[in-house]
Amino acid sequence: MNLEPGVRERIAWQVIAVLVKRFRSFPDETASNRNAPFHEAFLQAFADKLAPHVSDIPLLISLSSWLHGLSTTLGQSFFEKTAQILSGGDKRTFKPNEVKITSAQAQAIDEILSGLKNGTRPPSAAVENRMLLEALEEGTERPGTKFTADVFIEDPMERQIIAVEIKSVRPNAGEMRGEKRKILESKAALMRIYRGYEIKYFMGFPFDPTSPREEPTGFYKSRFLRHLVEGDKYLDPQEVLLAGEFWDFLSGEQGTMEEILGIINAIATPRFEEEYEFLQNWRNREEHRERYRSILKRWGLVSELRIVDNLEVICALAESSRRARRLLTQSPFDPEGKYRCERKEALRDMVK
Repeated sequence: MNLEPGVRERIAWQVIAVLVKRFRSFPDETASNRNAPFHEAFLQAFADKLAPHVSDIPLLISLSSWLHGLSTTLGQSFFEKTAQILSGGDKRTFKPNEVKITSAQAQAIDEILSGLKNGTRPPSAAVENRMLLEALEEGTERPGTKFTADVFIEDPMERQIIAVEIKSVRPNAGEMRGEKRKILESKAALMRIYRGYEIKYFMGFPFDPTSPREEPTGFYKSRFLRHLVEGDKYLDPQEVLLAGEFWDFLSGEQGTMEEILGIINAIATPRFEEEYEFLQNWRNREEHRERYRSILKRWGLVSELRIVDNLEVICALAESSRRARRLLTQSPFDPEGKYRCERKEALRDMVK
């Protein structure tokens, strides 16, 4: 394992929060009562194909909606937060009043996009960056376009800015030219805000949907760019981070995607609900300590494991502290499945 225990633990917190949220919305036996008349009507045409696999079409519709919700949670929460944990970066939004480019940069962007569209120039991040830099001090200043980097890293030692926009789904047909414009305008604006810094802007894809199932962390970038509508026409492979490459870049370590999947697999078992509720009951920490420790260790919850291993010391100190006694009986996770970091910090400080 290359990731530090503390990093693995913070990723585990995100896994647990996702599972708690999705368990609470999982369709139950009342899902068959859901009203979706148009879906049901169309699915009748597939009755013969569905029959060997699906016995209840309304339940299938509910499960499809639930799965879509899981995909949304991964895209809007898990991938972003995990990327920030690994990289030490944060999410950064640049508002219209902060984003300025020059008229010469705008002209260079139009020239680049026109050449890419007509096929008269290949995508090249190096050439495009040089054109934007050469136009940095030319022309008049004009408003840029607001943009958000899901991962933003400023490294003053290396004089480098790294911005990553995470894409968890395939862009729709016709969107790639707009995506490329956003990349170019964002880089132009960052060159003006962080003068003298090297600007790197990436599109990050957490996995390669074109990779075989038996190679979950694998990727083949040229095939993937062809999979994107006009992806190879507008994107330089150097400005795309894909699957294992994406996660390794963020962490600076090899095999990061494998480790993330290992963390998920250790927690996301059919026993998750029962084990989660077991950890939430503070009495189990004392009455069934070895099982409690075993789950914490398997899930990689090193902070909570330290609390359990120092329980006698904490309990002794808590005798004179009402707040400490209350923290000891508080569940590790809040009702949304988020780890109670303040509780952890307070109890950990007692055993320093």
